[in-house]
Amino acid sequence: MTAPDILFQEVAPRDGLQIEPVWVETDDKVRMIDALSHMGFTRIEVSSFVSPKAIPALSDADQVFARIERVPGVTYVALVPNLRGAERALAAGADELNLVMSASETHNRANMNMSGEASFAAFQQIAQAVGGTGASVNGTVATAFGCPFEGAVDEDRVVDLVKRYRAFGATGITLADTTGMANPLQVERLVGKILWHVPHEALTLHFHDTRGLGLANVLAAYRAGARRFDGSLGGLGGCPFAPGASGNICSEDAVAMAEEMGMATGIDLPALIDLARTLPGLLGHDVPGQVMKAGRVSDLHPVPDRLRIV
Repeated sequence: MTAPDILFQEVAPRDGLQIEPVWVETDDKVRMIDALSHMGFTRIEVSSFVSPKAIPALSDADQVFARIERVPGVTYVALVPNLRGAERALAAGADELNLVMSASETHNRANMNMSGEASFAAFQQIAQAVGGTGASVNGTVATAFGCPFEGAVDEDRVVDLVKRYRAFGATGITLADTTGMANPLQVERLVGKILWHVPHEALTLHFHDTRGLGLANVLAAYRAGARRFDGSLGGLGGCPFAPGASGNICSEDAVAMAEEMGMATGIDLPALIDLARTLPGLLGHDVPGQVMKAGRVSDLHPVPDRLRIV
């Protein structure tokens, strides 16, 4: 099998569902994750071990992890905010713990209810707890490209946070454009800086399409050397603690774009589109994805009868 030219990782079960106003049944979450596990994804963010009061939509994280099918070669990820969440995630069998802090102090206090330094102190405890378990740690820098409260974010601040994550053992790094404030030139510049400190196989870009630049930013990051990207089925997602945040880049749209450009993704795109088309019925509303509505470029239409030659 040909190695992918570009890797897409799926975050809809966590990032996509966390902001949904309707409760999605545990059975439906498990079915979604099991379907995604057989489509070629190598990394799926399953849920988050946070307080049910903070994110009630993911209060069944333990049950979801207990019931999903574990497909060889797929890393099943849990987002954790603190040591207690990490202990629960490890007990549930998470392969990777995703830690998140913001480059913006204001957003970190809104999102995590603590200062950036307090977040890092907690993360060091988590890293110690993970040691020897076989699980890995991914460090995410939220608001890496801009903050809805503070505006521009110092790129040197982002670089410093990445270096601190790596210093305590985070094997993966994610740069998150939490509210879709990035532009392609900015992305290309920052990714170039980060790749001096992180190998491309350990770096993930997490873009939101809030202002319509999500896929353009994917191409800019790819041009700068990034090869791993988060996407969300149907374009679901958004941060409940960031005003104006809307969905992540849409997985099937991103995969379709890459394949139209001749990039191997390793993803079963028709199956992914079919799964995305189940979302409106599951959630009770339309979703942002475009390819699920328009079809692939290769999905041609019948010639109208009036143009047929008899």
